[in-house]
Amino acid sequence: MATTSDRRSTAGAGFSEQERAAMQERASELRKQAKTGRGNKAAADEADVLARIAEMPEEDRALAERVRALVARVAPDLAPRLYYGQPAWARKGKVVCFFRSGRMDKERYSTFGFSADAHLDDDSGLWPTAYALTALDDDAWERLARLVERAAS
Repeated sequence: MATTSDRRSTAGAGFSEQERAAMQERASELRKQAKTGRGNKAAADEADVLARIAEMPEEDRALAERVRALVARVAPDLAPRLYYGQPAWARKGKVVCFFRSGRMDKERYSTFGFSADAHLDDDSGLWPTAYALTALDDDAWERLARLVERAAS
């Protein structure tokens, strides 16, 4: 059993460099949103998402572009925006789903996730909130499309 001093020593480790960078990115996004005029916000958000995708390493960029196209096709009412520096799609200002570049996050794979606002809950009490994206086949892309449709409704 861990002692109080053991917990303090591990708790004192704080946030990783990547976590701090993501939090700073999110704070910057919020400041930018506050400054953006209402009429230009949608176009600015779309441009931000496209710019971030363009910065991604090639494999992640290809996945992110395909995810972006899928969301636009099956859930055109979701608005693109950045969320912790990564592409996301929101309904009424609340993020519903998001893409995380694995290589930019220094992770093994990219992920596509859903927030609580996606309302994907089911009666089992157990449902996934994020999916690893690697070499998806057509069936996997179709499953992802069905999840996005459900999340957007």
